[in-house]
Amino acid sequence: MRNGNELWIAGTDTRCLLHPTMANRHGLIAGATGTGKSVTLKVIAESFSDLGVPVFLADIKGDMSGLCVPGLDDEKLQERIKKFGITDWSYKAYPTEFFDVFGKNGHPLRVTVSEMGPLLLGRMLDLSDVQRAVLFMVFRIADEKGLLLLDLKDLRLMLQYVGDNADEFILSHGTVSKVTVGAIQRSIALLEDQGAGYFFGEPSFDIADWMKTDANGKGMVNIMHAVELYSRPLLYSTFVLWLLSELFEVLPEVGDLERPKMIFFFDEAHLLFNDAPKYLIEKVEQVIRLIRSKGVGVYFITQNPADVPQIVLSQLGNRIQHALRAYTPAEQKNIRAAAQSFRVNGNFDTETVLTELGTGEALVSFLDAKGVPSVVERALVLPPQSLIGPAGEEKIASVVKGSLLYSKYLETLDRPSAYEMLMEKYKHVEAQEIEAAKQDAEEKAKKEKEKEDAAKAKEAAAKKRKAASSPIGKAVNSAVTSAGREIGRRLIRGLLGGFLK
Repeated sequence: MRNGNELWIAGTDTRCLLHPTMANRHGLIAGATGTGKSVTLKVIAESFSDLGVPVFLADIKGDMSGLCVPGLDDEKLQERIKKFGITDWSYKAYPTEFFDVFGKNGHPLRVTVSEMGPLLLGRMLDLSDVQRAVLFMVFRIADEKGLLLLDLKDLRLMLQYVGDNADEFILSHGTVSKVTVGAIQRSIALLEDQGAGYFFGEPSFDIADWMKTDANGKGMVNIMHAVELYSRPLLYSTFVLWLLSELFEVLPEVGDLERPKMIFFFDEAHLLFNDAPKYLIEKVEQVIRLIRSKGVGVYFITQNPADVPQIVLSQLGNRIQHALRAYTPAEQKNIRAAAQSFRVNGNFDTETVLTELGTGEALVSFLDAKGVPSVVERALVLPPQSLIGPAGEEKIASVVKGSLLYSKYLETLDRPSAYEMLMEKYKHVEAQEIEAAKQDAEEKAKKEKEKEDAAKAKEAAAKKRKAASSPIGKAVNSAVTSAGREIGRRLIRGLLGGFLK
């Protein structure tokens, strides 16, 4: 909710105000399940939209779609509104675009294999260091040969091509083991079984479609329906990280602005860091640190601040901490660490309050206009002005079909790429092999015939000799020989007689 040029997020007696100039210093929304994190996220998203700042968020439970519908009044909300002393409260809808990797509850959200890159794709495939190195090599060879990697069939055939021609690349790129190529192929097959084929391809998502406001100047709220995607944690976290990295790569440097160009919410952030290799955490920290100068604020939502590595947590200046539970020594230690991350408020003990907070209540500390963290306040979070809960599939479908983006992303493209180019190579080689095999077969058939003819001739001669050696054969041969001699004499005499005459 607007409070002049500042965003009123929480607080009754003392208002907790988020300064737009400090919004790109990033933030954290943390708390145990059921403590109100989702409503807090919605309130902040509405506030930025009212400010004219576009927002992206992943809807992992399906209840963020209510942003496109005005809220419904009830006694509990009226009671909460009265506590804030607001007299001009109104419920309203917000300009919303829906996206869905699987294309069911939003515009299809696609990316090409080349755009995803070997680093994040290797994480998505859960590859070992050796396999990841081979994947980098395959991407490099594809780039050198001008082979576009758009979808998974491109990548699969490219891997096969490199494996089949491994000797050609030993000196220029290093050894490629066919066993390693086979292992990567199996990982891709598993990825396809999880539905990853849906979000590799074209038309690729254009980040500019997020950076919009409506006719009234309100920032667009871009919601990625992630209920199905969230059931594949590695796919979800890697894909959302790619979206963040795409913002970092595409947007220009702008320095400090009066208000951010965009706010990016990363829900269930612990999935990004669970079992993440050191190199990936370092890359995330680098993006978080540098994307501030692109005018983008990143807000992580998770159950416990300990879910986020310290190197990343130190970059998050604006914090809203909902209740934490302490049933084990480890959880008590986490509560102590969370309490110590706030500036002390002499009116209460932060560590004790952390376990006493009710639903919708939080410890809040935002950066002031000079970038200094404020003293922590125990505060109620404002209620959202849009609907609490899902909007319904029919409403989502009507918003999607009424969007200017509907026709842009509706049809999948499949232009010539690595698969088609390599298939031509394989077909040419196959044709040559077929022709060579045909010639070999003809040559072999010719030799076999010659051999067969020679064998038949030999067999005929043998039969002839055998027949001649029999008693009847000898008699016949003798008679024939005698007749021949007689004819020969007569012929000679006749000739001589004729000659003598």
